[in-house]
Amino acid sequence: LGNTYKDPVLVSCTDGVGTKLKLAIESGIFDTVGIDLVAMSVNDLICCGAKPLFFLDYIAVNTLIPEQAADIVSGISKGCVKANTALLGGEMAEMSDMYKKGDFDLAGFAVGVVERENIIDGSRISAGDYCYALPSSGLHSNGFSLVRKALTPESRDSLGISMKTLLEPTKIYVKQVLGYLDKGKDITGIAHITGGGIEENFARIMPKTCDASLSKNAVPIPKIFSQIQEAGNIEEAEMYRVFNMGVGMIVVSKDTLDEDAVLIGRIEKGSGRVNLR
Repeated sequence: LGNTYKDPVLVSCTDGVGTKLKLAIESGIFDTVGIDLVAMSVNDLICCGAKPLFFLDYIAVNTLIPEQAADIVSGISKGCVKANTALLGGEMAEMSDMYKKGDFDLAGFAVGVVERENIIDGSRISAGDYCYALPSSGLHSNGFSLVRKALTPESRDSLGISMKTLLEPTKIYVKQVLGYLDKGKDITGIAHITGGGIEENFARIMPKTCDASLSKNAVPIPKIFSQIQEAGNIEEAEMYRVFNMGVGMIVVSKDTLDEDAVLIGRIEKGSGRVNLR
C-alpha cells in the first residue's frame, strides 16, 4: 500500500445474510446468497470511501453437501468479481449438533483501504448538499423474517411471486461509488440502507446541525414491497422501518451525479433529523 497511499487506513466489516437463507434452503437455490454475503459487507465498507481489498467467508453446515457448498461459493466468487475484490479464503464447519439437517449459516468478512484524508464520515455534510438514491435490486438481505411471515406459500402462489424474485441478490455498489470518487466528486456522506430503513440508516451519518429532506416518490418502489404490504396487512411506517423500499444507498454530494443516481432530496439546516415525505 505504501506506493499508492500516503497514509492508508484499513477498514473492515463483517455481516451475514440473515433469514433469507431459510428461503434458499426451502427452494434449493443456493447460487445467489453468496452474492448477498459479499454485498452486505462491501456495501458497508464503501460508506467511508474505502476500496475493498479482500474477502473471507465462513460457512457452517449440519453436513457438507458438495453441490450446495459449490453453489454457495460460486455466488461468493461472483460477488467478489462485482466488488472487484479478492476472495482470499474461508472456513467451512460441519456441526450436526448445532444445525438441523439441510440448514446452514453464512458469515462474511471484508477488508478495505482508504486514504486517511479522504475518509467519508458525514462530518462535512452541510446545508445545500444533494441527496442521491442508488436504487435497490429488490429486498436485498433485510426484513426476511417479516417477508416469510407475510408471504406464506399460499399467498406467494396467489400473487405470482417467484422464489427468484425473493432471492434476487443484493446489489453491489462498489464500482459505482468508487467511480464517483475517482471522478473527483465531492462526496460528503454515504448510507447503506439496510435493516432500519432509510430514516434510521441515514440518520447515523447526519451531523446535528443539519436535516435531510427526502421524497418518498423520487425512486420507483419495486412491486414486491406493495405485495408484501398487502399480503401481511402491514402499515406503511413499518414497511419503511424494515425495508429499503427501493433505495439501496444514499449518497450525499456537493456535486451533481450521473443519471444512475436519483436525486431524492437536499440537506437543510436543522438538528440531525431525516424527514421522509
